[in-house]
Amino acid sequence: MLRLHRLTLFSAGLALVVWYLLYANIGTAKPFYHWKWMDIVSEGGTALMAGVWLLFTLSSRPGGRVTNLLAGGLAAIMLGSWADCLDEFFHIGKEQIWDNWLEALVPCGMLLLTGGMYYWRQEQIRLNDHLRKRERLFRDHRAFDRITQLANADYLRDQIRLEQSARPGVDCALVLLDIDRFHLINREFGQQEGDRVLQAVGHMLLLNLRGDDLLCRYAGDRFAILMPDTALADAEALASHLCAMVGQMRHHGKAGRVPVSLRHACSMADAEPDALLGALSRAVETPAARTAGMVDSGAAASSGAGADAYRAGGHGGAPAGGHPPRAAAPA
Repeated sequence: MLRLHRLTLFSAGLALVVWYLLYANIGTAKPFYHWKWMDIVSEGGTALMAGVWLLFTLSSRPGGRVTNLLAGGLAAIMLGSWADCLDEFFHIGKEQIWDNWLEALVPCGMLLLTGGMYYWRQEQIRLNDHLRKRERLFRDHRAFDRITQLANADYLRDQIRLEQSARPGVDCALVLLDIDRFHLINREFGQQEGDRVLQAVGHMLLLNLRGDDLLCRYAGDRFAILMPDTALADAEALASHLCAMVGQMRHHGKAGRVPVSLRHACSMADAEPDALLGALSRAVETPAARTAGMVDSGAAASSGAGADAYRAGGHGGAPAGGHPPRAAAPA
């Protein structure tokens, strides 16, 4: 990671040398008995620790606003403290105002560091929210999909049954999202690029979901979202929003931009999971699913438990979710 910040490290190291040469050539060396060891240790130690923290920061973060603010603040504190320390070895005349300006880097660095920590806090809040959305999945590591690291179809069925048994009568919506012409993406750009599209769509969906929603990879090119405490109209509005967000993605592969869009179907999760998912699979295959996509869950229940003909979790529709349903995973 430090290789990404070679220019920053070189500039900070060069500044330390320039500071020393500046004091050594313009100032007058103080005799040994005038050295104030307490100031040397405290100011020099501050410069040393700020330099160590700078290395830690640059070795653990990519470039960006937060990294630049943190690194800039630490570098300024290091250089200002180094100037303070050099004052203990060289006498600088009071007419030399530049000495005061160099020492003023310490409070300036603290301001930069404070700004960096503020934006770092905002970044961590977003990351924690992103992880919290996955927390429900982390309870059962066997339910991970290999490509997207999302829950698979078996886990989705377990959670539908769990919601139905734990909170009967409470609204719970189910949304199925299908990537348009995914087989053409595989054919034109290759299977590896198809996997990257699945990962990108999964991340985009996850970032736009609420904390209690559960995102799963239901099939090769299909994602399912379980939405507790959500009416059908609200689920439809959120699904339309998700489709719009994915449609605005600028996904670029090695061969150029890869167009990605979704269609969706929605239903209340108040019937047998296989029947619900089967009805949603049929609905999402119709052109009408691009705009309205609501499914009558009562009709889904009457269609039978074996209606799910597109049960998959592998690449491009290869079956991976067709195992018999397991017992409901613990909440």
